[in-house]
Amino acid sequence: MKLGIVGLPNVGKSTLFNALTDAGAESANYPFCTIDPNVGVVTVPDERLDFLSEMYKPKKHTPAVIEFVDIAGLVKGASKGEGLGNKFLENIRRTDAIVHVVRCFDDENVIHVEGSTDPLRDIEIIDLELIMSDIEITERRADKARKAGKGGDKSFLHEAEVYEALLKHLNEGKSARTFECSDEDAELLRGSDLLTTKPVIYACNLDEDGFASYNTNAYFLQVKELAEKEGSQVLPVCAKFEAEMAQLDEEDRAMFMEELGMTEGGLSRLIKCSYALLGLISFLTCGPDECRAWTIINGTKAPQAAGKIHSDIERGFIRAEVVSFDDLKNCGSMTAAREKGLVRSEGKDYVMRDGDIVHFLFNV
Repeated sequence: MKLGIVGLPNVGKSTLFNALTDAGAESANYPFCTIDPNVGVVTVPDERLDFLSEMYKPKKHTPAVIEFVDIAGLVKGASKGEGLGNKFLENIRRTDAIVHVVRCFDDENVIHVEGSTDPLRDIEIIDLELIMSDIEITERRADKARKAGKGGDKSFLHEAEVYEALLKHLNEGKSARTFECSDEDAELLRGSDLLTTKPVIYACNLDEDGFASYNTNAYFLQVKELAEKEGSQVLPVCAKFEAEMAQLDEEDRAMFMEELGMTEGGLSRLIKCSYALLGLISFLTCGPDECRAWTIINGTKAPQAAGKIHSDIERGFIRAEVVSFDDLKNCGSMTAAREKGLVRSEGKDYVMRDGDIVHFLFNV
């Protein structure tokens, strides 16, 4: 999974990126500090995988990973090449979802590119740049479909109608995410390289006081209301806190979080948000050689999940031996789980569940 971190210059993007990935990206109080996108890969914390590794003592412990891309701050006119321009729109295009960092604090010592704090205005600036880019793509695709449909092919004619309807929607300043259409047409649009079809997490960057009482913070509540309307996620963060915690060892970090009344850090909360937003779950494989977490889309059937491990396993799939993590943990061993009849034999139509521990049987 690849998440693109975007936002206007000086909203705390690189500070948050550094804290999440501990990658040491440059962070400074001036626009366009980030020129080339910084990339950081982080492991997904999973207590279930840690438990299995303690049980099996494997040679390898392989958690799922997320790739974060810190994309340069966009400004008005980016879709026309202003600021650092279209290059960064292309960086967004390569991501699975967008983490839109929004400044939700006042500080005269930190320059705001627009001169004041206004999260809804800032969101609109970014959205409009992405929409403008999508308008160009949609116009080209509508034109191509119309030309292909001149011979009377109904599929191309329908495709042209869909793009023309979307074009009207985009020209009203609305994102493709909010365009209502059939599942089949939505699938068409998902394959169209449109920026505003990407799911969004609004990371509201608050100062210390704002974070402590974010549920009553006016800036946060504005963004929360917007997110609810468009089906996006919203996450309160304090990039400054996260940066400070990233420099501490595990024991000191736990004490720091306890003092702040935090039960988990920003990375863990952001990962949970992104999994929920993208409809992802994890299944686990375990043994003396390796304990590993695999990320799949919720609703994936057993053979396709097997294909995440190797295409041969999917091709030669016979059945899956499955036990839930909770059942295995309660039993204490796979042998005990088998004796209690908790290890199930599932066929090709089995829909995987989060936390399934699986052994695939196959023949090629």
